[in-house]
Amino acid sequence: MNAEFEKLAQEAASSNQTFEQYLLQLTELEVAARSTNALTSRIKQAQFPVEKGLEDYDFAAIKSVNKQKVLELARGEWVRQHTNLCLLGQPGTGKTHLAIALGLAACREGIRTKFFTAAALVNQLETAQQQYNLERLLNRLDKLDLLIVDELGYLSFSRAGAELLFQVFADRYERRSLLITSNLAFSDWGQIFQGERMTAALLDRLTHHCEIFEMNGESYRFKESMKQKKPPRKKA
Repeated sequence: MNAEFEKLAQEAASSNQTFEQYLLQLTELEVAARSTNALTSRIKQAQFPVEKGLEDYDFAAIKSVNKQKVLELARGEWVRQHTNLCLLGQPGTGKTHLAIALGLAACREGIRTKFFTAAALVNQLETAQQQYNLERLLNRLDKLDLLIVDELGYLSFSRAGAELLFQVFADRYERRSLLITSNLAFSDWGQIFQGERMTAALLDRLTHHCEIFEMNGESYRFKESMKQKKPPRKKA
């Protein structure tokens, strides 16, 4: 308002606007600016490694991903209902891209979001525990509407790290939402959580209210790299 009131006042005077019309225009400008600033702040706080949208995702490359379902998820209702989303499949099939795109869509819906790789999250949890700051970190995580955990299963954790991650996941049950990407099928998650009992308890909570996408197929990154390596055709 402070930046624009003089300019808008001159325009209002020249076009014979009423005071109410001028005030409405000024207020709408302020609301729009605040909305833009809030979105920018949410995206910054989410700490996505890069920004990738659904418009850049190649749905034709992975036939098992239902485009209409993904577009429905982008509206954010699943987060407001405290359900989860799991993207499972081979490396290079676009799981991280889809997770980021849905995270950005959530930010646009006013949803508090944070992106971690599984390894980075476990590292932060272990460090916080060692420094007697674990409760503070858990409280910050609990305030997030959507917690995105990428690359679960790519790296192994210590028993203590796996237990801390289990605690974070279990605490969100029916209260907050998780979006998890993994290269492992659920049947192999015992490798991550180092025991059938803890794995079964986690999967029982995680999948109770959950959308599951199995994203298997040829690596999109591999196909793209092969296209780039192909020599150009010689002219006849």
